[in-house]
Amino acid sequence: MAKNIDNLKMFEHDPYLENFKNDIQLRIDSYNAKRTQLVGKKGKLSSIANFHEYYGFHKTRTGWIYRDWAPAADEVYLTGDFNNWDSRSHKLDRIDENTWEIKIKGITSIPHNSKIKTIIRKNGIDHYKIPMFINKVEQVQYEHGRLDFFGLMNNPRRRYKFKNDFKIKKDFKPYIYEVHIGIAQEKEGIGTYKEFIKILPRIKKLGYNAIQIMAVASHAYYGSFGYHVTNYFAASHWFGDVEDLKRLVDEAHKLDIAVFMDIVHSHASKNVYDGINLYDTTDYQIFHSGERGNHELWDSKLFDYEKENTIRFLLSNLKYYLEEYNFDGFRFDGVTSMIYHNHGIGQAFVSYNDYFSMNTDIDALTYLTLANELVKEVKPYAITIAEDVSGMPALCLPIKEGGVGFDYRFSMGIAEHWAKELDLDDHDWNMNKMWHELTTKREDEKTISYAESHDQALVGDKTIIFKLSDAEMYWNMDIENSSHIINRAIALHKLITSVTLNTASDGYLNFMGNEFGHPEWIDFPSAQNNWSYKYAKRQWSLVDNENLKYKWLNKFNEDSIKFSQDHDLLSYNPHLLMIHNDFKLLVFERNGLIFIYNFHPTRSYEGLVIPVLSNGNYQVIFNSDDSIYGGNDRIDKEYIYTSEKIFGYDYPASIRIYSPSRTMMILKKLK
Repeated sequence: MAKNIDNLKMFEHDPYLENFKNDIQLRIDSYNAKRTQLVGKKGKLSSIANFHEYYGFHKTRTGWIYRDWAPAADEVYLTGDFNNWDSRSHKLDRIDENTWEIKIKGITSIPHNSKIKTIIRKNGIDHYKIPMFINKVEQVQYEHGRLDFFGLMNNPRRRYKFKNDFKIKKDFKPYIYEVHIGIAQEKEGIGTYKEFIKILPRIKKLGYNAIQIMAVASHAYYGSFGYHVTNYFAASHWFGDVEDLKRLVDEAHKLDIAVFMDIVHSHASKNVYDGINLYDTTDYQIFHSGERGNHELWDSKLFDYEKENTIRFLLSNLKYYLEEYNFDGFRFDGVTSMIYHNHGIGQAFVSYNDYFSMNTDIDALTYLTLANELVKEVKPYAITIAEDVSGMPALCLPIKEGGVGFDYRFSMGIAEHWAKELDLDDHDWNMNKMWHELTTKREDEKTISYAESHDQALVGDKTIIFKLSDAEMYWNMDIENSSHIINRAIALHKLITSVTLNTASDGYLNFMGNEFGHPEWIDFPSAQNNWSYKYAKRQWSLVDNENLKYKWLNKFNEDSIKFSQDHDLLSYNPHLLMIHNDFKLLVFERNGLIFIYNFHPTRSYEGLVIPVLSNGNYQVIFNSDDSIYGGNDRIDKEYIYTSEKIFGYDYPASIRIYSPSRTMMILKKLK
C-alpha cells in the first residue's frame, strides 16, 4: 500500500473524502506498520499464516508430534481413548513462552476417529479442552441427555483428493445461491454434505454460478446458524465427515460452481468447555480482556485484532480453508461489528464523521486489509465479500489504492427496503425511493444485491412470499385454486426479485428456496419449540409438484438468471428513463434493453408513452405475465413497436405500449 495518498483515485471518485485525508493516512500507516511487524518490508503474509501447520497433530516418520498454544498454562497434558483417558501419562514440554509439545511413538498409537482432549492445568486445577487446532470434532450424547464434545484424531486411510481443476475466471459475475447444509434437506433432521451434493444439479439448472455455504466452521450449538464458532479449524461435525465436505466442494467445481465460505471472524462463541474461550485460562489470549471482549447483543467473545498472535491465528484460519478444502473465497460476516468500537449498535451512519472518528476500530480495519491480502496471495482468483451495513468508504477498494481490499460488499439496504415496503399499502410504495435503494452505491466499489437472504427467513421475520400471502399459502397454492391474495403475492414476488436482479450492479444473491417462494420461516430446534426440526428444512417437493404454483416462481427465477447472464447485464449500468410515483412506473435502460415495471395494483396502461434510446422497431423479449410464470398472457410477444416523436413529450424517441398492472417486460431494439 502506498505511503503517500495524495494521488489515490478514491478522492476523484469521492471528493468528500478529501476532508478525511488524515484519517485515511492513519489507516494506511497502521496497515504498513503491522505488516512490517509481521513479515518485514518484503515478506509474504502466507509465511506467518501457518499456525495450523505448526500447532495441533502432525505426523512424523515414527509417530506423532502434538503442539499446543497455551502461554498461561502451568502444565499441559494430552488424554483420550489412546491412553484410556489417563490424565497424567502424556505430559507436554514447554518449548517456548507460547508453545507446549509432545512426541508420541507409533502412527497407529492414536487411531483414526479416536477421542482426544487436552488438559490445561492452572493453579492446581485441570481444565479439559478440545485442542484449539483440532480439525475434527464430535458430539456425544449420554443417557439422561448429557452432552459432551471431543476432538477426534483425523487420520483416514484415504484422504479425499480433489479431481477438478477449477479457477474463477477474470470476467466472473457472481450469481450466488446462499445455502445451509443442515436445513437443505426435506427430512426433519440435519442434512449432510453427502446429501447436499444431490442438491447441486438444482442450483446449476437455476443458473447460479456460486454457492455461499453457511455454518462451515464447527459450532457446538446447531441453532446458532453457525455464527457462534467453537472450533475454528474443524469443519462442522453436524453435517458429516470432513472428507465429505471436500467432495462437496469438488463436485460443485465439477459443475463450474464456485464455493464461498461464510467466515466468522467478527466474534466467537463464549463457550469455555468446548470452545476457545479461556483456552489457556486467561480471557486475553486471543480476545480483548474484560468487558471489551464481550459483545452485548450477540452474547459472544470479541477478538483483539491488535495482537500479533490473534492476527496469525485468524490468517492461518483463512489459509487453512483455502488450501485444505479448496474454497474459492469468503463472505466475511459481521464486518460492521468489527470496524466500530460500538459495533454499529443503534447507529444510523448518516455522516462521513460516522466513518472517521474515535469510534472506528483501526486495528480491525488493519486485520481485514491483511486478511484480504493473504487470501489473494494464497489464491489469486479468490473472492472476498464484506457484510457491512454502514457503507464504510474504501472497504472494497484494492489495497494498493488505499482500500481494505474486499472485492464486493453486500448491498444490504435493498432487503431492508423491501421489508418496509411490504408493510405499506401497495398504493403507497415510493418509486423514487425504490430506485434509489436499488441503484445507490459508491462509484468505485462493487456490490451484490439481494431481495432477501437467510436473515429475512429466520423465525421472528417473514420471507417476501410469506409476508405477501401468509396463511393463504396453506390452502391456495394448487394451480386449480384461485385466490386474489396468492395472485398478488406471485405477481409482486416476481416484480421484486426481478427488479432487484435487473438493477444489481455487480452480483446477485438468493437464499435457497426463496427462488420458488418457500413457505413459512426457519426455526432451528430449541427448547422453545420442543427441539423440533419442522421449520429447519427445505420442502423441495413443493417445487417439484407440477400441480402447485411454486413451479411458476422457480421457472421465472431460472429464466431471469439466464436472461441476465445471456445479455451480460452485470457488465453495464442501468440508466433511468422514466419514473412515475402515482402511476407506479419504473422504466430504465441496460445494455441497450428497455425494462418496464408497472407496480400499480390495479391500473393497466393502454398507449403508455415510453422513452427509448433511439428510433427503430422494438419487441418484447421477456415478461413476467407469461402463463408459464403464472401470468395472464396480457403482453403481446409478437407485436412490433415502432418508435416515433410524440407531441407533448420531451423524448427524442418514444413508443406506445400496453403495460398491464403488476407486470414487468423487457424490450429489445430489432436490427
